[in-house]
Amino acid sequence: MAKVYWPYFDPEYENLSSRINPPSVSIDNTSCKECTLVKVDSMNKPGILLEVVQVLTDLDLTITKAYISSDGGWFMDVFHVTDQQGNKVTDNKTIDYIEKVLGPKGHAASSQNTWPGKRVGVHSLGDHTSIEIIARDRPGLLSEISAVLADLHFNVAAAEAWTHNRRIACVLYVNDNETSRAVDDPERLSAMEEQLNLVIRGREQEDEKVARTSLSIGSTHVDRRLHQMLFADRDYEAVTKVDGSSACPGLETKITVEHCEEKGYSVISVSCEDRAKLMFDIVCTLTDMQYIVFHATISSSGPHASQEYFIRHKDGCTLDSEGEKERVIKCLEAAIHRRVSEGWSLELCAKDRVGLCRK
Repeated sequence: MAKVYWPYFDPEYENLSSRINPPSVSIDNTSCKECTLVKVDSMNKPGILLEVVQVLTDLDLTITKAYISSDGGWFMDVFHVTDQQGNKVTDNKTIDYIEKVLGPKGHAASSQNTWPGKRVGVHSLGDHTSIEIIARDRPGLLSEISAVLADLHFNVAAAEAWTHNRRIACVLYVNDNETSRAVDDPERLSAMEEQLNLVIRGREQEDEKVARTSLSIGSTHVDRRLHQMLFADRDYEAVTKVDGSSACPGLETKITVEHCEEKGYSVISVSCEDRAKLMFDIVCTLTDMQYIVFHATISSSGPHASQEYFIRHKDGCTLDSEGEKERVIKCLEAAIHRRVSEGWSLELCAKDRVGLCRK
């Protein structure tokens, strides 16, 4: 048999460009009176825009304007940001963190460290077991879930839940009550999963395609994971009415998809009520739908937000069919509305104990 010789490829060659041209991050507090400018220049790669927006969002910074350009092999972004009080970002710890994570030595996509200011530890599983639940929402559901976990001696260390179109997606981080460590006993985890499935399916007799409990493997950002869970659950199918208006009262959202003949892009324009993390939710959804953002302009004026994205599908195609355009519009509208809560906000602070959430 004749030998086949393959050409040699240096395994370091793939990272050569990034090593020759490392990412550059600058924090500018002098060019603008009202906000801080975060400028990021880097080699382009899939998902890099989401990585940058995720870092800024996790710091609870508000993006008031942004200019995105990643045509070709280079990624150049400028973000106008403020803190939650509308002031410039002057805290040295925050500035150092941005420069470290987004700079040459940082790697946002694989970072396992959670920013200390976030209320929910979303990146590091550490000594926690992650549980994902998707089901039909109903009053008292979270209390019933907490009761099951308490009876099985699981302690809920952190949790985040979204409800949309009568569906609930929930990610819980639990550990053993006695050891405060992650639970890896297969029998115990199986019993927990079985009882949780009985709770979320029992009353409505839902099948496992509609309601399910699963153990999460990996460290996907919790907000992104909630988007993914509801997207897979097809919650977007009931977002718009027949006349095309928003299904969420009080939220006037307009999304259009047009074709840019000159450059061969699909142009998505979003006009809606401004809120925190709006850009993250839109970019996250486009990324998970396998679309690449080549250019974007983000601006907000008072309570109103205007965002424009020039995109192509990962395979290089634009949104040509009416069916694909309609699906993108519905998915983006769902992403905008999932995080919005209607009703009262209740904050509690108390000494933690097993079963507290069931009360």
